[in-house]
Amino acid sequence: MIPALIVFGLLFGRWWRSALIVAALGWPVLLVVSGVLGVEPGLLGAAALAVANTAAGVLIHQGVLLVIRKLRAS
Repeated sequence: MIPALIVFGLLFGRWWRSALIVAALGWPVLLVVSGVLGVEPGLLGAAALAVANTAAGVLIHQGVLLVIRKLRAS
């Protein structure tokens, strides 16, 4: 579900700290609740990947904001 987390980062990139925290905690919880993974060490890897994918979306969001701000300023 890499695209879902990237889109999550794109949508909530304005609040990047909260988005990364929610991804780190929410994705492993979703995996456990849906039965994809049990409570095991693999959840740490899942959380790390969730943060990395969400961070990619956040970086795109922040980059677009930076370009828009520079265009408006000039």
